[in-house]
Order: sequence, then C-alpha cells, then structure tokens
Amino acid sequence: MAAADATPVEVVQRQLEAYNAHDLAAFMATYSESIRLYRLPNAAPAFDSKAAMAEFYGQQRFNLPGLRAEIVNRMVLGNKVVDHERVHGLPEGVIEAVAIYEVVDGLIQTVWFVYPR
Repeated sequence: MAAADATPVEVVQRQLEAYNAHDLAAFMATYSESIRLYRLPNAAPAFDSKAAMAEFYGQQRFNLPGLRAEIVNRMVLGNKVVDHERVHGLPEGVIEAVAIYEVVDGLIQTVWFVYPR
C-alpha cells in the first residue's frame, strides 16, 4: 500500500512498530519532510525538521536497548490519531504521554505531546 493510500491509523501504527524495532529508517519514513513536533505547553516546536528529529532519535532514543512504547488507549478523529502511550526504557524511567498525530497525505505532519506534569 502506498503511503498516500494508508489510513492515519495505519501510518501511526507503522511508526509505533518501527519505534519499538529501533528501525530509524522505517520510523522516519512515516514522517513528512516538514514535520513539526511539539511538547506542550511549549509553543515552539521541539523539532522543526526531519533531519533534526532523525538525529535526536538516532542518538538519544534508539540507542537505548530497553526502549519501547505501548499504547494504553487509541482514539481516531478524521486525520488525527490520539494515543495514550507508556514509554519504557528511558533513563528517567517509565513515562506516560498523550500523543496527537496529524496525518496528511499518508505521512505524519505534526505531533503534539502532552505530559501529566
């Protein structure tokens, strides 16, 4: 299935599977060249380019052997996929977040992360 033909849920699920496999190329293939990733309440994006995002995940996430995310709950509204995620294997321990993925033309265009604190 071509990326543009994939549903938003299929795109986000591929992204999750690549994340858990620590497959940087497959992970980044689910993102738009103009990806914007926000960690709310910050108004400025944490990443505003695919290259910066790939560098971060390659150097600071996929090198962690125990890194994996599980979906606690998933909702879909049009081209938005909202995941309550539990991430394991980080130096700071297990974290929970809500991720809102906006999928445009078969690629993740924008991500907003919301944390409990």
